[in-house]
Amino acid sequence: MKLNQIADKPGALKAKVRVGRGIGSGLGKTGGRGVKGQKSRSGVTINGFEGGQMPLHMRLPKRGFNNPFAKKWNAVRLDRIQLYIDNGKLDAKGVVDAEALVKAGVIRRAKDGVRLINGGEFKAKKVTFKVNHASAGAVAAIEAAGGKVDVIGAAADAE
Repeated sequence: MKLNQIADKPGALKAKVRVGRGIGSGLGKTGGRGVKGQKSRSGVTINGFEGGQMPLHMRLPKRGFNNPFAKKWNAVRLDRIQLYIDNGKLDAKGVVDAEALVKAGVIRRAKDGVRLINGGEFKAKKVTFKVNHASAGAVAAIEAAGGKVDVIGAAADAE
């Protein structure tokens, strides 16, 4: 095979439609833009503008509430932790907390804390977790494997 023999598959390259090139092209004169006015000119975006009338998105009522004080947790599944323990990146002998998870690469950064959630299979023996929140299923799975979960922070007060 030579460089001059390389070609795209048939139909892969589509010729650009040249608008405004005469009446016979089918896209002559106005170039498919209709007639006159702001929308027929180039470089104009008027998304949501309704000719001075209050736009629909501003007429509709606001809904819901965005809590600025909401905690942002790092949700970590147990099977993901198991994978890192199996690969030797996470030490199961010590306490597994946010700092250990960041160091092992399980999470990128500790936000407001770590939340353990049940998922997949967890079989690591005698692992001690120190996290801000853990689901009931996650706690049951860890304790069934012989481990322990210490819930710290505000989540412990709420439960």
